[in-house]
Amino acid sequence: MIPACFSQPNTLSSSSQVPDPQNLITCIYQTQLSGSPSYLTLTWSKTLFSHSLTIYAADSFSITISLHPLTFSFFRTRPGSKSIYLSRSRCQRIKLYWDFTRAEFTRNSAEPESCFYVAISWDTKLEFFLGDLVDELTRRSGLVMTRRLREPALLSRREHVFGRRNYVSRAQFLGTKHEFGIECSGGVLKVKVDGEISLIIKRLAWKFRGNEKFYVGGIEVEFFWDVFNWVNDNNGNGHGVFVFQVGDGGVWPDMVGPEKRLMKKSLSSSPVSGTMPSPSTPSCSSVLQWAEESSDGGRSSCSSSIRSCGSNGGGFSLLLYAWRKD
Repeated sequence: MIPACFSQPNTLSSSSQVPDPQNLITCIYQTQLSGSPSYLTLTWSKTLFSHSLTIYAADSFSITISLHPLTFSFFRTRPGSKSIYLSRSRCQRIKLYWDFTRAEFTRNSAEPESCFYVAISWDTKLEFFLGDLVDELTRRSGLVMTRRLREPALLSRREHVFGRRNYVSRAQFLGTKHEFGIECSGGVLKVKVDGEISLIIKRLAWKFRGNEKFYVGGIEVEFFWDVFNWVNDNNGNGHGVFVFQVGDGGVWPDMVGPEKRLMKKSLSSSPVSGTMPSPSTPSCSSVLQWAEESSDGGRSSCSSSIRSCGSNGGGFSLLLYAWRKD
């Protein structure tokens, strides 16, 4: 039986075996750094006592910004900027700008919805911008916008969600925002998009891995699921892995910072350690391999620190780690 789907409401799990609930969102953007194509990883992390953003570029730099600088502080960090020398070349310097003073968040999400900005410039040219306070950025930085800003290309989004039977995430692909929901109850898995049921998977105890296709606004979405950990963990403390993939798919990034620490903690505390992923890889689950093979027919070697799948021409992937919380 699958504990996450079949357990009784009054059944309690050992708190020492469940990772601390926290909202973790990792987004991968395709952009430029010092004039060269690059992938930029943004990890938003929020717990009861901390809220931070980690910005990472492989072989270039990594920096963490605290959105709440002090424990128990109700004051957000002030607007800031920082010059960063890239690791690959000490002669190349970029400048990072941020402002979360008035940032607005949805349902305690770690990722801001509006009234913020994160930007990177090189040689007085703006290379990356995320947010909606363009005028604030130009006023503080002195940068001159010579052309209309375009949103950075979001290739993939990975989120750790906590719940009992329902898990919800929001993502934007091909210019449209959508809400994706996973509902697990009575051995049945329901997939909802914008509140409407798009897919129902029955007899989940036997079909704990698989993939199906459905459509969102005329766009084909391939859905992969793996609840093997739920099946093999009698305490129900494992996690389910779910992938929504559009087009050629996105990229699978390495785990860094708070996300890596979360996976290490869950690995050390799990009674069935063999079912938990290695901290250095996105998952030991075969569901990610299926998603990769569907993107490029298995031709990709995926040997780099950020494993690219397909050509990424309009592709996007949403990866959910669903943790059960009583």
